[in-house]
Amino acid sequence: MKNKDIYFMRIALKEGQKGLGFTSPNPPVGAVIVKNGEIISKGYHRQAGTPHAEIHALREAGNKAKGATIYVTLEPCNHHGKTPPCTQAILKAGIKRVVIGVRDPNPKAQGGAEFLKNQGLEVITGVLAEECAELCRFFLKSVRKKLPWVLAKAAMSLDGRIATRRGDSKWITGERARSYGHKLRTLCDAILVGKNTVLKDDPLLTCRLRRGKNPVRIILDSKLSLPVERKIFQNKDAQTIVACTEDAPLDKEKKLKENSVTVWRLPEKNGQVDLKALLRKALEHYILSILVEGGAEVHGSFFEQKLVDEVAFFYGPYVIGGATAPCAVGGKGPAKLEEASKLPQLSLKKLGDSFLIKGYLTLPFSLTP
Repeated sequence: MKNKDIYFMRIALKEGQKGLGFTSPNPPVGAVIVKNGEIISKGYHRQAGTPHAEIHALREAGNKAKGATIYVTLEPCNHHGKTPPCTQAILKAGIKRVVIGVRDPNPKAQGGAEFLKNQGLEVITGVLAEECAELCRFFLKSVRKKLPWVLAKAAMSLDGRIATRRGDSKWITGERARSYGHKLRTLCDAILVGKNTVLKDDPLLTCRLRRGKNPVRIILDSKLSLPVERKIFQNKDAQTIVACTEDAPLDKEKKLKENSVTVWRLPEKNGQVDLKALLRKALEHYILSILVEGGAEVHGSFFEQKLVDEVAFFYGPYVIGGATAPCAVGGKGPAKLEEASKLPQLSLKKLGDSFLIKGYLTLPFSLTP
């Protein structure tokens, strides 16, 4: 791997990051075209159904692309979908060298590297592969595991409490931490909470950032016990889905549907909605990533069933204490430490008076072909 390839792939990664949260069900991808050591064009995928990153870069480069090198974070597609194959465009433009971050796991789109090699182009793969896999991790999991990516998010005190013993929680973390939490809402296709969160906080679960997008809102309410008067059922800024068990009352479903709320009737597991069935259903509706915001029992269920891929835990400058103050992750919990969820990679970020600890339970690179 040459140093110049690493340098230019990092720039392609920055391009790809511009599409984060807006390309689903397609992956975010960045591309850079370089000639004689100078960048002549850049591009990124903006939205599903629109031109891919390579096409944007090639259009900007024009005739200058002849004899150049293209750096792309994900293997160029080799099939006719909503857009023509990028491999043909690369070939037609006269590109001589192609540097790829990660291979495409999609059977319909893969084979681009081999095709270009067979046409006489120099093809290099695996440059900054771990970072490129992280960029498109939602897409990778949806293809490889047939499930959406699950990101568990919680805000808590230094001793892991999400509220006082009387339920007071506004605000444990500072403004910068809360703003970052809204970035996660833009990043993910859907946000998920349990019925207790809706009862206690009466939230809208929308994104408050100026350039953000509202995720699909999913509420776990096994028996449809939530009153239809809750704000989230009256608000039309985003699609709202209530997941319940198959024996939930029909009259409650009718009332929700009158408010344009979608109801998913799903199999039951231990008296609650089967979470694996919920994830499969979500993927059927092109939801590739879900931000699980709690509460504690919901987090506990996802962790106990080993369904969490990524963690984003925010810590504010408080020590709350108290045996009855709720913690971030509820449920029964493991009997032995070796049974606990261990994150092989962690990062720490300071956000004003708060901290964010992020980590992966599923390493994105492990999902690459």
